[in-house]
Amino acid sequence: MLGAARRLKSYNLADFGRLSQCTIRRESPFRPRYGLDTVAGGHAPADETTETNLKLHQDSSGALNTVTGYGAHYVDVNLVRHESSILLLPDTPVQAWPVTAFDALAPEHFELVLEQTPELVVFGSGERLRFPHPRLTAALAARRIGVETMDFMAACRTYNILMAEGRRVAAALLIER
Repeated sequence: MLGAARRLKSYNLADFGRLSQCTIRRESPFRPRYGLDTVAGGHAPADETTETNLKLHQDSSGALNTVTGYGAHYVDVNLVRHESSILLLPDTPVQAWPVTAFDALAPEHFELVLEQTPELVVFGSGERLRFPHPRLTAALAARRIGVETMDFMAACRTYNILMAEGRRVAAALLIER
């Protein structure tokens, strides 16, 4: 059994081992109207239960970069902590992003993402949601690369979802000090 600290830190299912098959039992308040044992109105007797069998499978991200934890001034990628801004793509090494504050953003910062040719950039704007001026992301728009802006923590979660779907996504995560 994993400790509480481990459970809270990791968002990567690969850290939790294999998930077994399980059965959920619950009372069934309704049944089809065509059975002989139904009561008036089509309801089943209260003592009946239904079973639902679920087979859960771990969705392994393999060697892809996954956000495994984050906080106010850090992000963990594959359990490695980064305390400054980063550019993150699923299948390339994590890159330092030379931005220390939202007000210091320049078009050149977003142009660094162009080398990787993503289909979408998730921009984590720091602790609160702030939208970059369109002139900052113009180079991405010119190449038809979408930019979604959200706060830092939402960007981490969104990146993981899109990466798990197999999308060519880049995360530009601003960590301000």
